[in-house]
Amino acid sequence: QVQLVESGGGLVQAGGSLRLSCAASGSIDSIEAMGWYRQAPGKQRELVATFTSLGSINYADSVKGRFAISRDPAKDTVYLKMNNLKPDDTAVYYCRATVVNGGGYIYWGQGTQVSVSS
Repeated sequence: QVQLVESGGGLVQAGGSLRLSCAASGSIDSIEAMGWYRQAPGKQRELVATFTSLGSINYADSVKGRFAISRDPAKDTVYLKMNNLKPDDTAVYYCRATVVNGGGYIYWGQGTQVSVSS
């Protein structure tokens, strides 16, 4: 089994910053892709930023220039630095990883709440 453990969510005023962390553990040979999604109440879950299986980075248009994804492969950890936060960024943020452990399997973290006040 694989677990994704997230941290760093919280409440911040508009214009503030937060840094999210997600550490993968368990039966892992390698991680093909790892990144962040978010879901606001009543809305679809959407991509925020991810490292793809080819090693490139994809950002949602709404966060380009404000958010930065980074990783520490030695720790199977991915980070999301969020700057200039807006009320529209308010959502539950979920870590997602495609893990190689015999095959390729998708795992999700438990989610961490990010709330941005105006």
